[in-house]
Amino acid sequence: MSREITSLFFATRAGSGESISRAARLMGFLSAFLLVALIFSFAFHQLQYQWGWESVYGYRQKFLNGWLVTVAISAASLSLSLLIGLFFALAQKSRFLPLRYFSKIYIEAIRGTPLLVQILVFFYVVADAFGVGNRYAVGILTLSFFAGAYICEIIRAGIESVGESQLESAKAIGLSRVQIYRYVVFPQAFRRTLPPLAGQFASLIKDSSLLSIIAVSEFTLNAQEVNAFTYSTLESYLPLAVGYMALTFPISLLSRWLEKSFRYET
Repeated sequence: MSREITSLFFATRAGSGESISRAARLMGFLSAFLLVALIFSFAFHQLQYQWGWESVYGYRQKFLNGWLVTVAISAASLSLSLLIGLFFALAQKSRFLPLRYFSKIYIEAIRGTPLLVQILVFFYVVADAFGVGNRYAVGILTLSFFAGAYICEIIRAGIESVGESQLESAKAIGLSRVQIYRYVVFPQAFRRTLPPLAGQFASLIKDSSLLSIIAVSEFTLNAQEVNAFTYSTLESYLPLAVGYMALTFPISLLSRWLEKSFRYET
């Protein structure tokens, strides 16, 4: 009996890995969830806050519109930042030295300055100089270049993690440079970069909230406006947390699924 109870709370060793039953997974999840729920229930009870959801509920369409804008901005930024990151990761290995050093300057400049400052400079200085007044387009480009610098380093690290012996073996059997990247480097680098890429994508979605500084009507700005209208701070910002969780959690699940799908011995 005690062994059965223990198996519900502890993973058992199975060779070089771990064996966890579905019942144990469910019990572990419910235990952790209950603990978190109790902590927050106690904290809110001690706060003795008078909830006023009625006033906030009247602005439910504003929340939805802001959330949909955040979804659109995040989707566009994620796709573009991935392309930018891949381009500059390869550019750092380019034989054309101006391109190589331009990529290094770009990465250090982006990673060394706050996103908030970049948004202000890109919108009020760079975009204005080129006659671009669409704040949504500028916001997407700024987020993409910001995340692209980090994604570039993630991809570069993944590429360089492939052993030199594998590259030499690929050259020995006559593979071209393109074929080496296509069949040897990228398949291995892809799986190794999935966890940090998932984290970066989740951060990018949350970083989109800073676009409120240039009056992009996204999720955070709309929540701030509802708070200004109703003076219901927690009621305005708790839906914000739930909305961002609804966007970032699927990315984490997709990343784990892809890791399992591309798991193989190297």
